[in-house]
Amino acid sequence: MASDLSKLGDKLVLRGLMFHGYHGVKQEEKKLGQKFLIDVDAWMDLRTPGHTDNMADTVSYTSIYRIVKNIVEGPSQNLLESVAQLIATTTLNNHSEIAAVRVVVGKPHVAVPGPLDYLGVEIIRYRSTDMPV
Repeated sequence: MASDLSKLGDKLVLRGLMFHGYHGVKQEEKKLGQKFLIDVDAWMDLRTPGHTDNMADTVSYTSIYRIVKNIVEGPSQNLLESVAQLIATTTLNNHSEIAAVRVVVGKPHVAVPGPLDYLGVEIIRYRSTDMPV
């Protein structure tokens, strides 16, 4: 998969987005919520905006940020996989210029016996004419 992504070339990068959400299978998670860390890579051709220096030729980071914020701060999901899938499909559905998206959803506060940065999931979704996102 990584070799496929390298062939896609340019990408928009959003790192370390932090939101309070209510995702998880435990009642405490749904009631109290917790912090979630999100990274997004969105592959698209950036040559035109690189030459024109025109915002109309690219996708705004703010637009992707709002998608992530609305989903993470929105209705509760049981699984991080569902949160990541919603972010990926919404991003692809809202921005036809994006060929693929990588989403990492991390939970830094989990009940495990040891230090960690976060636990989470990473998904990659491609725009394809023969496969729904």
